[in-house]
Amino acid sequence: MRIFDILRILVDEQIVKGEHLANALKVSSRTIRTDVKELSALLSKHGATVKPLKGTGYKLEVQDEQAFHHLLKQLKDYESNVPHLLANSSEARHRFLMKKLLLTPAYVKLDDLAEMLYVSRSTLQNDLKEVRKSLATYGLSLENRPYHGIRVKGKETKLRYCISDYIFNSTDEIGGQQVPHPTLISSEEMEFIREVILERIEYHDIQLSDIALNNLVIHIAIACKRIREEKYVSYYPQEMKKIEAQREFRVATEIVSALEQSIKHPFPLVEVAYIAVHLLGVRTVVRAHMDKIEIKKIIDQDIYELTVEILGRIDQQLNMNIQNDQELLIAFCLHLKPAMNRYQYGMNLRNPMLDEIKAHYPLAFEAGIIAAEVIKQRLHIHIEDNEIGYLAIHIGVAMERKKMEGTPKRCMIVCASGLGSAKLLYYKLQSVFGSRLDIVGTTEFYKLKHMPLDTLDFIISTTPISETLSIPMVHVNTFLGNADISKIEQVISESKLPAVQYIRKKLVFLQQKFDNKLQVLEFMAEKIQDAGLVKGSFLPSVIEREAVSPTSFGNLVAIPHPMEPFAESTFWAICTLQKAIDWDGKPVQFICMLCIKRTKSEDLQNMYHILLNILNHEKLVQQLIRCKTYTEFVEVLHKNS
Repeated sequence: MRIFDILRILVDEQIVKGEHLANALKVSSRTIRTDVKELSALLSKHGATVKPLKGTGYKLEVQDEQAFHHLLKQLKDYESNVPHLLANSSEARHRFLMKKLLLTPAYVKLDDLAEMLYVSRSTLQNDLKEVRKSLATYGLSLENRPYHGIRVKGKETKLRYCISDYIFNSTDEIGGQQVPHPTLISSEEMEFIREVILERIEYHDIQLSDIALNNLVIHIAIACKRIREEKYVSYYPQEMKKIEAQREFRVATEIVSALEQSIKHPFPLVEVAYIAVHLLGVRTVVRAHMDKIEIKKIIDQDIYELTVEILGRIDQQLNMNIQNDQELLIAFCLHLKPAMNRYQYGMNLRNPMLDEIKAHYPLAFEAGIIAAEVIKQRLHIHIEDNEIGYLAIHIGVAMERKKMEGTPKRCMIVCASGLGSAKLLYYKLQSVFGSRLDIVGTTEFYKLKHMPLDTLDFIISTTPISETLSIPMVHVNTFLGNADISKIEQVISESKLPAVQYIRKKLVFLQQKFDNKLQVLEFMAEKIQDAGLVKGSFLPSVIEREAVSPTSFGNLVAIPHPMEPFAESTFWAICTLQKAIDWDGKPVQFICMLCIKRTKSEDLQNMYHILLNILNHEKLVQQLIRCKTYTEFVEVLHKNS
């Protein structure tokens, strides 16, 4: 129930703003006010109340600790009863149905499913529509047999990939509690599979990342379960011939040989091929400690030429100056070979870092999308979000490497609270910025005026300094939060131009009312075109870019933009909403439509950095969303950028 969600937030945070609750629970402020009254009435019988604070929000006050904790225990007991919670959440029922159907080889009757979920048959039918959509993304469907029920139908390899995503690679939490995954095989067998893989890849000097190793363990575990149910994968004869010729097939044969002795079940040849395909898809460098000359020998010429074209296109469109980065060239080549194998055999690839990559390295992610477009044009291969994210990591590494090549900035720490705090800040700065920052020392404020500042680039101070200094001053918290790091990064990167340079008064639309993403995109694109600032098929290009990967990055923010530049100058169009809307699974209330200059003469990395300083700053975004006039919006932006 929603009032319990409100209670959980209040228990965690003590004082909470109404708009924060509304955004977190995706309801209106009016609904929150009604829910809080209902919650307060309930709490009054259990030694607590919710007190409204004018201009601040709501505060949880507990008068009788024993009675209140008894209520919390009852709530926890209630939430442990998963079926009741499933009945209140269509998303939770969707996951339950996916798992139940994927792990049940026999038909399941609809009445039995409805009974398990404590819902009506009509509610279940609506839930199954969403299940069918999810299955369709894997090329699977629901087979309906009269008097028997339903079951999942489709190619065995696709079904296994779906099981991997929905059983192992999802984080399920219901009512604040972690829901355990169903066990496919025993934990002892899982551990044995891991040990066998580790032994074989060490013997053959193959390096796997932790994620790749975990995926391989999971897929072999799924294969063991399905083989016991006499469900096997299949490959065409010519595919089998190609797989058997690979070195990975020999490694897979050795893994299977060890597994058969323990699991007491034979693996057909096609299942050995299935494991080999996974090794082909996750292999990084074949031998550890190879030098660049040796690595180049194992890079296929066609992959090398494709990578050169990709890096050239990225430089052409984004002016990142990475085309001659040899480390990036090699890393890209080594990544693309197994990526092509993954595509060839229809393998899925989970990327647990995807949201973080999109949020913190948007320019690198855009470069990854350009790479995906080149691959699509040249090889007719569609690269999806997870894979783009991994390509973006390599580009992000190149961006960070370029930063490291610059001369370090010299600074001094001014700390009012003593040597201990100053040292804490010193080591924190060292750990975050490393060799990019040369901290020449720490001092108290009163000593600062007697020091020569001409050898420093800026001052970092834990106390505000009102006096005008000859060099920039960055005010930070002793414990250095994300906003503080962004401010220092801005000075180090010399991105001193204010954010307002990208704002156009006629393209700032505050407190708008829209119901969905498409309405927002159509409205903003129309206003930009009416202003005569872009030419050509602007809106279709924005929609095409959204189809590749949604531009909602968290923190209620989306940054839509076209696939290619359309504008004569770089600018932002801003739209804030009275109420958050769903943007491909994320709530969004602040939209910055990004328009890039067609000629790539400017520093886009600097512009993205300024944009990130704003959009990753949670309090600033909330302040901007509340603004009602252009003047107020610009003042808030200018003060914080």
